[in-house]
Amino acid sequence: MIALTRATVPRRAEKGVILTMFAVFAALRKPLRALALLATVVALAACDTVMPAGTGGGAGQRVTPGQPLQVALLVPHGSASPNEQKLARDLENAARLAAADLSGVRIDLRVYGTAGNAAQAQQAALNAANEGAKIIVGPLHAESANAVAVAMAPRNINVLAFSNNPTIAGGNLFVLGQTFRNTADRLTRYAVGQGRDRILTVYSDNLAGQVGRQAIESAIAANGATAAGSVGYEFSQQGVVAAVPQIKTAAETNGANAIFMTANAAGALPLFSQMLPEAGLTPEQMQYIGLARWDTPPQTLDLPGVQGGWFALPDPARAAQFRSRFEAANGNSPHALAGLAYDGIAAIGALASSRRNDPLSRAALTQSAGFQGVGGIFRLTAEGTAERGLAVATIRNKQVVLLSPAPQSFGGAGF
Repeated sequence: MIALTRATVPRRAEKGVILTMFAVFAALRKPLRALALLATVVALAACDTVMPAGTGGGAGQRVTPGQPLQVALLVPHGSASPNEQKLARDLENAARLAAADLSGVRIDLRVYGTAGNAAQAQQAALNAANEGAKIIVGPLHAESANAVAVAMAPRNINVLAFSNNPTIAGGNLFVLGQTFRNTADRLTRYAVGQGRDRILTVYSDNLAGQVGRQAIESAIAANGATAAGSVGYEFSQQGVVAAVPQIKTAAETNGANAIFMTANAAGALPLFSQMLPEAGLTPEQMQYIGLARWDTPPQTLDLPGVQGGWFALPDPARAAQFRSRFEAANGNSPHALAGLAYDGIAAIGALASSRRNDPLSRAALTQSAGFQGVGGIFRLTAEGTAERGLAVATIRNKQVVLLSPAPQSFGGAGF
């Protein structure tokens, strides 16, 4: 890994933090076969040295109102991974769709390939800056985003990366992805409102699980709920099976009325959703909550144990609208992360339409009103993360049913 320093990282960034789990359905009676499919998980490294706080970010690049705004898009064109090649294509197409949607603002979008490599991403950013880029959208991997932000900090260029890794955010680096904490906050607030306020956390004993656990426990503390203990499990079939009696004991001993799990359909969710009710923690007495989406892949909806569980998702209507428009323009369904590129360009365009000469400053990027994205409203925080308006849903009769719609503005229900 390249030895780099990061501007304004509030704590040491952890190596290998998960960006996104691309769920692979594991059949319920095939014991956690998905646990062997860790190659389907995108694990993104973040360098762990830091610079003194206060460097980078701030004013951002000045622009000339009414003139084309040069934006650099860094995507993994040239990657050896076919999946990343497809993602690079979809990110670029989504960004171009967003630029075409802007009214009264001209975006000079220039695309640079990173090959999914931190050193190449950093060089691409330097080339973009030399060619006049005022802001950077991308790259994908956390290590690459870290490298780009370091190189851009002395040039006062802000970076909107396709990551949900909060440990790299800060200074001139913003992450556009939906964070675990964002999801945990939304679901915990809803749970408290429904009287499910004694929450037991169940997490995998790996890095993704640990980050998820921290997000859930922070959300419990911040939203007036009571922590009813936590149970970790080894990320293996034996570990999941061994955890079931521990979860039952902890739930009964601590009076839990909800179990918040980090598991997804590519991991322990199929087995837990079967075994915990069989152990006596039935949905009638225990509310199950998922940090991951329980509606993807679609086969997950068939699992008996997920019926009645709660999870969060972007505004379904807006997400469907984007998917339809993307398919019509490009002839294929967008990658799950493609909307992040649209959001980045849409936010820049909205700020540029103000006709200010500093629309790319930290103060402008973190305006409290936020922006409209492909999955609903979102805003960038002072910590460098994205706060997104999410809906709460459940599964009934193998169908997704909305329980609480995504908020349409900040400060309303859901926030």
